[in-house]
Amino acid sequence: MSESQTKQGGWRTNKWVRAAIPALLLHCSIGTVYCWSIFSQEIADYIGYSKGATEWAFSFAIFFLGMSAAFLGNIVEKDIHKSSLIATICFSVGMALTGFFIYYGGNHQHSPVALVGIYISYGFIMGIGLGTGYLSPVKTLMLWFQDRKGLATGLAVAGFGAAKAIASPIMQSMLTGLGEGGIYKMFIILAVVYCVMMFIGHLLLAKPADWHEPQNDAEKPKIMDVLRTKPITNYIGIWVMFYINITCGLALISQEKMIVKCIGLAASVGIISTISAIFNAGGRLGFSSWADTMKDRNTIYKMIFILSIAFTVLVMITGGIKNGEGNTLLIILVLALIFFVNAGYGGGFSNVPTLLSDHYGMGSISAIHGITLSAWAFAGLTGNQVATYIVNHTGEFIEHGTDAAGNVIKINPVGYQNVLIFTVALYIVALVLCLVLVKPTDKSKKA
Repeated sequence: MSESQTKQGGWRTNKWVRAAIPALLLHCSIGTVYCWSIFSQEIADYIGYSKGATEWAFSFAIFFLGMSAAFLGNIVEKDIHKSSLIATICFSVGMALTGFFIYYGGNHQHSPVALVGIYISYGFIMGIGLGTGYLSPVKTLMLWFQDRKGLATGLAVAGFGAAKAIASPIMQSMLTGLGEGGIYKMFIILAVVYCVMMFIGHLLLAKPADWHEPQNDAEKPKIMDVLRTKPITNYIGIWVMFYINITCGLALISQEKMIVKCIGLAASVGIISTISAIFNAGGRLGFSSWADTMKDRNTIYKMIFILSIAFTVLVMITGGIKNGEGNTLLIILVLALIFFVNAGYGGGFSNVPTLLSDHYGMGSISAIHGITLSAWAFAGLTGNQVATYIVNHTGEFIEHGTDAAGNVIKINPVGYQNVLIFTVALYIVALVLCLVLVKPTDKSKKA
């Protein structure tokens, strides 16, 4: 779509109104799934279960995000209005039902109905909304912003990452300001707010008028036929390195708050969490925009993995997490690792659709991107769980002061340090895949 066509067509052919704004409305809504840590303890306390029992709701949400994207990619490909409406309904209804089951659990302590209801509502129903909502605007953005595909997808995916930084303080104030039962009231109120936001995004979202999707299945090439246009090991390499980047990111991010306490910055946990969320969003926008200027977008992944390995090895060699408290240089090094892993985690998300489009074209990109997001589903079930297992089974928990409520804080510096052994090994595998399996694109060969 040229600039002159955009100007002549008014808002109906304006790429910002028809693609960028609706993408932000959708992604800034569904991205609040990453606010789980803000209220997970409150949910557990309110319904009478352990935090560990309720944590599975978040894991299920990420799993069904990836799996719904994988299985519903063809629907997104054919009709983004149908898929964005499905996303709006599932996400808002899932959030409202989560509020209802929290309310029910508060009145029926230790009720399995409440716990399973939260799993289904937050995990399964919202998960479908997450997967279809995440996919719906991506291809549309790349069609409208042909010359700056990375910038466009980075903008939307940055909205997904920034949602946590935006919504976290709002949720914190709602939890305290709504009084008794604030946790379930918050979910019901936000369900209405996000329903309105996403529905507006659904109404505005549209592909360029000169792009027509084949509606006849016979006209559309099968996904495996498209993937076989390159050696199948090429796609396997992309899928696995995407999976590893998410797994390593979740492993470190899930332990982030306790690592920060280990290096003596317990009073600054909230501020550091917000800064890391900004790095996450900035990595989504920055790395993808930068990739627009490169001959081969895979170069971005090589940079992410090389720098992740370098920062991780430095913290391992210096024992930064174990020895950081009171040592300014080690504190800076550990924070640099946290911030860069967040940026690389976000950058990996924003670059994957454009990397796939460079390799396999735009025709079936939503379906291929959806299948690739299954890596997110499996990483959601492995990254933080493996890290938690390492922390719980290595090292030793020690008392480290008290929190604002007077509860004793227990930390395991050796355990958190050992998580880095797991992540650096995977980062090395991902770098090898980048260099060996993921071949240069046709565009980079011609350049």
